[in-house]
Amino acid sequence: MSTIAGAHFLLYSTDADADRAFMRDVLNLQAVDAGHGWLIFALPPSELAVHPAEDGAPPPAAADDKLLRTELYFMTSDVAGFVAALQQRGVGCTPIKQERWGRFSLITLPSGGKIGVYQPSHPTAISMS
Repeated sequence: MSTIAGAHFLLYSTDADADRAFMRDVLNLQAVDAGHGWLIFALPPSELAVHPAEDGAPPPAAADDKLLRTELYFMTSDVAGFVAALQQRGVGCTPIKQERWGRFSLITLPSGGKIGVYQPSHPTAISMS
């Protein structure tokens, strides 16, 4: 099975340009330009924790503090091989789709929630951290 090479998080913002400038100028995160000023930021090593959700409600901090909505995509150099290996283990995956930013599939978790896996076609910032 192809290995996970990294993770790509999406933050949805009502002022993406200002938030990108904050990441670059205030937090001093290095970035690559994927085109037209679309910055992809290098992150330090990270962790992932899976927390229980109560009846589908957002966690308390998200409800009170306006946390940005996020999505998780694992990155791989061979999305077709990765998906095929998961399917052999009985994991549900959507058909691979081609987008301008890469090829991707959504993986169904036991909870019914989904995460993404993709093979990027855009510049990545992984080697910058």
